[in-house]
Amino acid sequence: MSTEVAPTAAPAGPRPRVRATPARTAIAALALVVLLSLVRAISGADDLTSGGAISAALLLAVPIAMAGLGGLWSERAGVANIGLEGMMILGTWGAGWAGYQWGPWAGIVAAVVFGAVGGLLHAIATVVFNVDHIVSGVAINILALGATQFLSNAYFAGRDGGSTKQSPTVDPLGTVSVPFVGDPLASLEAHHWLLVSDVAGILRGLLTNLSWITVLAVLLFPLTFFVLWRTPFGLRLRACGESPTAAESLGVNVYRMKMIAVVASGAFAGLGGASLALAASSFYQEGQTGGRGYIGLAAMIFGNWRPGGLAGGAALFGFADALQLRGGAAIHALLLLVAVLVVLVGAWQLRRRRVVQGGVALACGVAVLVIYLVTTTVPSQLTGSVPYVTTLLVLALASQRLRMPATDGMPYRRGEGG
Repeated sequence: MSTEVAPTAAPAGPRPRVRATPARTAIAALALVVLLSLVRAISGADDLTSGGAISAALLLAVPIAMAGLGGLWSERAGVANIGLEGMMILGTWGAGWAGYQWGPWAGIVAAVVFGAVGGLLHAIATVVFNVDHIVSGVAINILALGATQFLSNAYFAGRDGGSTKQSPTVDPLGTVSVPFVGDPLASLEAHHWLLVSDVAGILRGLLTNLSWITVLAVLLFPLTFFVLWRTPFGLRLRACGESPTAAESLGVNVYRMKMIAVVASGAFAGLGGASLALAASSFYQEGQTGGRGYIGLAAMIFGNWRPGGLAGGAALFGFADALQLRGGAAIHALLLLVAVLVVLVGAWQLRRRRVVQGGVALACGVAVLVIYLVTTTVPSQLTGSVPYVTTLLVLALASQRLRMPATDGMPYRRGEGG
């Protein structure tokens, strides 16, 4: 008598992660433009896709993006860097100090150097002396704040236009535009046609009156991807964050790679500080960073330690922050945009069988939609907080299966691998 064993179904594993491809990225960008166009038409807030708003969003996204890019370099090498805020503070001060004496380009160089010095301090503490990474980062933030206050009192007080909290004015850095496109795009934008005018406004903001720092920051993203994912140097650096003992066994100088990554991290953050002092304004001012170093870290985590996702998170905050400057109508329209985005995120999470995240996202989206429908403006007391709340809400609810570098934040000692 023979017995047959019925085949058992293979256990359902986690659904494969959706990878970004050029085609998917283009489709997502097109869908976002259509959504922006519809929200603008419904709300009547023409600033939502205006060239000025997009240009401001790009400018305001740069400090976030540079802080996040710095965090990406550092954490890919296994060093957690919560000190990016302090390194950015050093960069803003260096830009103001050198900028008013020798010009804005000297200010950019000084900002990068000052930020790199902050990164070097963090690298020495964490890599050489194995200080806890969080403790060292907090110390860098405190040290940077105190040092810049002292230096401002020593170098800016009594100067023409300077004070203990502000540098003298720096000459304008200048802008660059793609020739022959500004006027035609502005003409199309002025008609307020559905989708056509919105595309024209977005393109005008992306192609005209760009700060040189913005151009440099945009170029650093593909450069970072190429260096970290397409070169032997990048492979060694990322190996130090995944398994430093294995990298050491293959002859990689782990200490040196970590030091390079953290110093580069500080340089990126310093460049973000230069953007605040030289492009977003024309002087250094105490408190200028406004916590953007921490938001950059949040954007980096949202981007799953990848340049593309980081750029998306930084752009989201920059856009929300730019709308805050355009007035109450634009912020009110932002509520509708956020409601739709969060509902779509909730539907996507449910499709991925993440019931709790999807349910929470849908509930939050409906709540924001109700707020939009029952109000006509956003109170002035809340206007300044809307960009932060918007960014954190979308970043939190759109979270994916995050995979940080395996040894991120862990101490490393040569020769102690198992």
